[in-house]
Amino acid sequence: MKHILFFILLLTAISVSAQEVGGKYKPIPAPKFGVKPKKTPIPETKNPETESLDIPSIKTPNVFENKTITTPSKFQIGEEKSKFSMSTENDFANPGDRYVDKMEKDLKRDLKEAGLSEERGPLTRKNIEFGDIYTSSAYFIVKCRDAGAIDGDLIKAVFNQNVVVERMILKAEYQSFKITFNEGFNTFELEALNIGTLGGNTGGFEIIDAEGNRILSDYWNNLDTGFKAKFIIVKQQKPLTKSKK
Repeated sequence: MKHILFFILLLTAISVSAQEVGGKYKPIPAPKFGVKPKKTPIPETKNPETESLDIPSIKTPNVFENKTITTPSKFQIGEEKSKFSMSTENDFANPGDRYVDKMEKDLKRDLKEAGLSEERGPLTRKNIEFGDIYTSSAYFIVKCRDAGAIDGDLIKAVFNQNVVVERMILKAEYQSFKITFNEGFNTFELEALNIGTLGGNTGGFEIIDAEGNRILSDYWNNLDTGFKAKFIIVKQQKPLTKSKK
């Protein structure tokens, strides 16, 4: 029995020594875990100097966006107006201007129906000769008025190269002045100083002698500025009357 135990121990010792001499030592690996350990985050440290400067920004209020201060204008930039309109007026026009054209058309129509319209046609750019007037009277009374619409016609009267009337605005009623002539030939002119707003310078006249007789009644039509109505007045002696026996 003792021999058997000794033999077993001997075999075991030989086997162990053989492993240490001939074989290599293999370490036992560490056991593997299924869940990785959590990493603890490093706490963030704040700089006290930067913390003291962390102040919220202040926004300046815009008074144009505050409706309690300013009323929004309907003419804002970028806001398109409606293109539909029944009138041709713009935002800055005088509201009364749209009636002016209609009033002018109505006026022209009424003047035309009344026979007083002076349609602006070709102006008369030559003097109008009214011929010679023979008389034995001592003077003439000349009456002038506008022969058409009252549109601001102006005239000047010149007798024997002397200005008798410097400036006369023709009206609806007659205006008169007196000319006294010499023996023989006398010149008399009515000059257009302008053209009226509705046409050329148009005027009517009457010439009355000292005895109250109407010598001539006529008119000039559509004269341009600077042109004249011209007359020649010939003063004659009165015929001698025979004395009664």
